[in-house]
Amino acid sequence: MAGKHTENGDVGAAVAVDDPAKVRNVVLVGPSGSGKTTLTEALLTAAGVLSRAGSVTEGTTVCDHDPAAVRQQRSVGLSVAPLMHDGVKINLIDTPGYADFVGELRAGLRAADAALFVVCAAEGVDAATVAVWEECAAVGMPRAVIVARLDHQRADAENEITACREAFGAGVLPLYLPAKNGLVGLITQRFYDYSDGYPPKMGEPDPADLERMTEARNELIEGIIAESEDETLMDRYLAGEDLDQDTLIEDLEKAVARGSFHPVIPVCSTSGIGLAEVLDGIKRAFPSPLEHMLPEVTDPNGKNREKLKADPDGPLAAEVVRTAVDSYVGRVSLVRVFSGTLRPERPVHVSGHGMSERGHEDHDVDERVAHIYSPLGATLREVPYCVAGDLCALTKVGSAETGDTVSAPDHPLLMTPWTMPEPLLPVAVVAKTRSDEDTMARNLARLVAGDPTLRLERNAETHQLVLWCMGEAHADVVLARLRSGGADVDTEPVKVALRETFAGPAKAKGRHVKQSGGHGQYAVCDIIVEPLPRGSGFQFVDKIVGGAIPNQFIPSVEKGIRAQLERGLLSGYPVVDIKVTLVDGKAHSVDSSDAAFQTAGSIALKEAAAAGQITLLEPVDTVTVRLPDDHLGTVLGDLSSRRGRVLGTEADTSPGYSVIRAEVPATQLIRYAIDLRSLSSGSATFTREFSRFDPLPQNLVASMTT
Repeated sequence: MAGKHTENGDVGAAVAVDDPAKVRNVVLVGPSGSGKTTLTEALLTAAGVLSRAGSVTEGTTVCDHDPAAVRQQRSVGLSVAPLMHDGVKINLIDTPGYADFVGELRAGLRAADAALFVVCAAEGVDAATVAVWEECAAVGMPRAVIVARLDHQRADAENEITACREAFGAGVLPLYLPAKNGLVGLITQRFYDYSDGYPPKMGEPDPADLERMTEARNELIEGIIAESEDETLMDRYLAGEDLDQDTLIEDLEKAVARGSFHPVIPVCSTSGIGLAEVLDGIKRAFPSPLEHMLPEVTDPNGKNREKLKADPDGPLAAEVVRTAVDSYVGRVSLVRVFSGTLRPERPVHVSGHGMSERGHEDHDVDERVAHIYSPLGATLREVPYCVAGDLCALTKVGSAETGDTVSAPDHPLLMTPWTMPEPLLPVAVVAKTRSDEDTMARNLARLVAGDPTLRLERNAETHQLVLWCMGEAHADVVLARLRSGGADVDTEPVKVALRETFAGPAKAKGRHVKQSGGHGQYAVCDIIVEPLPRGSGFQFVDKIVGGAIPNQFIPSVEKGIRAQLERGLLSGYPVVDIKVTLVDGKAHSVDSSDAAFQTAGSIALKEAAAAGQITLLEPVDTVTVRLPDDHLGTVLGDLSSRRGRVLGTEADTSPGYSVIRAEVPATQLIRYAIDLRSLSSGSATFTREFSRFDPLPQNLVASMTT
């Protein structure tokens, strides 16, 4: 809300920078409960943005302002918290750690130029965090590691540092070691004393810390030298020369900015330990937007345009990384400006393409930006402009959806969208009353516009409105937002659309004869029905001889049969994979008509179904599961229990991971997103793709037709 104050202290005034070199965009990544939001609060307080830090448990933090986040005591959405440190604006981008909200994490990675991986000193490193680390490594994003929650009763910072090195690989080394009431700097060999809080006092390290500091320092220096562009450093070091601290720090900062070296900093947000070191590290070692490779752009028609640069005077190119609806100001669009300068009271072009399958129709609209804000969680503070490299918020840009490109009307651009995971948990929703239907439709439109990981499906066969979500927690948040918007909704079991077919050949006569004064209705047709191989569809063959049915009425028979195929024969599901041959019939010179033969064709198919045997077909999906080897046996057993057929198992490109490919009935996959996460402790992922229809086992027919 514009002008809002947070519950944890007055908010300072916003600052608009005019030089991209003075901006750092940093995304905080890590598992739920690792301390990302608490660290953000502590950094904001240390920088003077807040007068006191809020609490996650009390629901008073800047970033967790969503009612669902307060209720669940964990982040459910991306949030931006800017601060100024030593003349540099640092945009902290807090992201959820729970797997259901990976779409918010992906948006944060898109908006950032570097990442802080936050891990708890008592929890180790989970597989999901390692997967995000590898994703960042693939694009060369600079990373640092924060070992947080040093005050946890089970905290063991040095073991956690070792776990980080094992999980994240080479180039992960501590810059500081935790000591009583502070940190020991391995390069400076100084003690940073936080016994009186932030900022720290400088002093000499305790003699008891010297031995472990010396070993870690030597390893750090060797790591820095290995990344240095100065090839003489190693020879000088091996010769026993005491290398200059400034040289080491300069090489360290260059290696971090390149994304080849990843410093580890222990932090305790409650006591302030490590906050100064984190802020200095972000400012000095993380790259500015000038050093960040920008997304490819085309015009709305797909024609390539010149590559973007983080130039405030360049063509305007910005991207909506998140969309939310505020009860006071309406739609709020969080925007990363990649090129040019965004100014108020100016027209802009909003373009969104390539997301129609998720409910986002292609659109190109000119809008007017009235005001520009610097967001601090839910607080919007007005600023006069937003230059390339910075983040801002726009309000009341009605057509803007997450992933849209904002550009100049006379120079429209379209950015290559970032990759979004496919939602795999279906939830069927229904309005309790007719008056709730309109409210539900409006709320759903807003939710889909803001959340690319949410897909809305109106299933014409089952007549259900299905929300495809990332998981149970995601579904809970979506439903809570629906209800908070005034729509009284319920959920119901998700139905899977089956098919019907003939198990064997059948013959039948369709007779439609009526006389009620004047013109009557007369049509008779004889058909033979034969099953076809799966996936063949429907074939109609005309074998009428001698004009038993006039030529003009033969298409009428086919039309009537096709209409009945759609209506179904046994349980109301469409009929597929059959061949119908029209072999004989009768017509009347006066009473026969198109409508009569359509009805006769429909009757003939129903009679054939009564004479033959109808079987149900269920959809079968090809499922690909990527998982750690430790869970392989458990997941394979679970797939078998779901009537799955394993096609093969192979080693993944990542060591210690495997990939399972299997065919599984879709009826067994409705809650698989939840069950697989439970079976693998959240470390496995899967994709699914429709394969074909197979006969439903006879023992399940009764349960599927009630």
